[in-house]
Amino acid sequence: MSAAIETDCTSISVTPLSPTIGAEIGGVRMGANVPAQQVQEIRQALLDWKVIFFRDQDVSVSDHVAFGRHFGELEIHPFTPNRTDHPEVVVIHHDENSKFGENHWHSDVTWRLEPSLGSILRARVVPPVGGDTLFCDMFAAYDALPDMIKEKIEGAFAIHSFEQSFGLAMTEEQRVKFLEQYPRARHPVVRTHPESGRKGLYVNAAFTLYIEGMERDESAKLLRYLYRQAATPEFQCRFRWQKNSVAFWDNRALQHYAAFDYLPHTRRVERVTIIGDRPY
Repeated sequence: MSAAIETDCTSISVTPLSPTIGAEIGGVRMGANVPAQQVQEIRQALLDWKVIFFRDQDVSVSDHVAFGRHFGELEIHPFTPNRTDHPEVVVIHHDENSKFGENHWHSDVTWRLEPSLGSILRARVVPPVGGDTLFCDMFAAYDALPDMIKEKIEGAFAIHSFEQSFGLAMTEEQRVKFLEQYPRARHPVVRTHPESGRKGLYVNAAFTLYIEGMERDESAKLLRYLYRQAATPEFQCRFRWQKNSVAFWDNRALQHYAAFDYLPHTRRVERVTIIGDRPY
């Protein structure tokens, strides 16, 4: 595992949570008026640490949206509950009546032809204990693979779709209709980060259907092996939420897992997602 990165910043503070992934950022207030130098340093910290965290962001929803727009255009998610006043904001709410959570390793919206660059999530209501989010460095997960597995997946592509996640709650007619609008996506199993140039695993249990060109049993076996890489503690950091805490993560570099361990308490978070580009 590589040594901690020294992030050269003058307008923000950066406190790492682990040697390769996760850092808490200080000196920032989210909103439309974040100085250009801070935006640049936040962007660099995101590249260095894959996920960065901010505390005490008691700001408006408009500020949340405006902050996200410093880093790119925001998507509107077609399958989730979104705020009516700001449809770019996804609302994730769980309480004693919830039966399922986001407790599986995944990278957001890999079912899109151009998946997201990153997501910015703010905690609005937090349980007294539990509800942490775990993040895994998929560069480290790839680097740790045996050479024989790296050779096997070099140049391979996998098919991603919403069908085995959001699609499970749809009728067959609805799935067919949405597939016309959001067809299955073909992405490399090993993605090259467009800014850092690093290679990372880019398959996840939520949205990856199979590896192209393999027998389905062989594909399923290999995918299960690759998915397990995200469960390695040495590649992870874990974030304990407080009200108005924010996580900003790079979907091109990591996967995340929201622990669903807080019922019957309530957890409500809101997310904006920055549009990305086609993986290669």
